[in-house]
Amino acid sequence: MTRGDLSWFYEFQCDLESNELAAVYPRSEADFHDHWHNILTDSKTTAKAIIADQHPVGSISCFCCDGQNSVGYWIGRPFWGQGIASTALRLLLAIETRRPLFARVARENGASIRVLQKCGFEITGYEFSPGTDRFVECEEATLKLE
Repeated sequence: MTRGDLSWFYEFQCDLESNELAAVYPRSEADFHDHWHNILTDSKTTAKAIIADQHPVGSISCFCCDGQNSVGYWIGRPFWGQGIASTALRLLLAIETRRPLFARVARENGASIRVLQKCGFEITGYEFSPGTDRFVECEEATLKLE
């Protein structure tokens, strides 16, 4: 993923339905670019653009969060339901050797939980996640891949 990929990804993260499902608030354009500048300059983070039919459709990454190696992804809403997230995660797991890996997903986001489970993640529990300026208060599924 490069800075050139960010303009289309910024538009994806502005989609209200996507944000509701992910239980997040969209970032301002400045905050978005600052966030991705930090990702792209962090040597411990693996960040990839997801390309389908030669078009950018999302992003996927492996990063350290709260001392745990974690994965996250975002697929543009026009591309949901096509198996893209599952394929992207399988490809990332083939090159990303850190284990265990963790993921946190809003419990209401069943599609994302299924993607993770298809790729070997197991639900380890559910936790209340308080709201912040970025995250909506919700219950989250916690998942782990050994």
